[in-house]
Amino acid sequence: MDSTMLVYLAGAIEHAPDGGRAWREEISRFLAGTLGHRVFNPCVEENHLLSAEEFREFRRWKETDLPQFRRTMRKLINTDLDILLNKTDYVVCLWDEHVLNGGGTHGELTLAYHRNIPVYMVSKIPRAGISSWILGCTTELFENFEQLKGFLEEKFKKNFQT
Repeated sequence: MDSTMLVYLAGAIEHAPDGGRAWREEISRFLAGTLGHRVFNPCVEENHLLSAEEFREFRRWKETDLPQFRRTMRKLINTDLDILLNKTDYVVCLWDEHVLNGGGTHGELTLAYHRNIPVYMVSKIPRAGISSWILGCTTELFENFEQLKGFLEEKFKKNFQT
């Protein structure tokens, strides 16, 4: 299997009810287990980047200590963008109602497009309701994760041949 492929998982975190964890965990099992690809899951990585205090307090600092909040957020932003722009082979994105109030995913998709990094999007929103800019940044659009999985299995099927 091609263990050199790295997949970046983009989608809502801040405004998602579960912090964007459930779909990332599920698709990560497929990407790693079935395709043998490495996965960058920002929900997991933030635990390694921040101190215990930063992890515990940074959302509160948004209201109480903007300079500290910015310093902490920039650790996450800088790491995420470094991985995205310098190490990622393709992006898997979940576009749903929770992503609309955020900013990170919009920027990540724009930068991926700018760097010619394929963006495979699963959208829970009808196509007419997705920003034209965002649609322009995608390589493929899927209605659900099963369609995405089928596409990725076909695309990387050479990895399954013995």
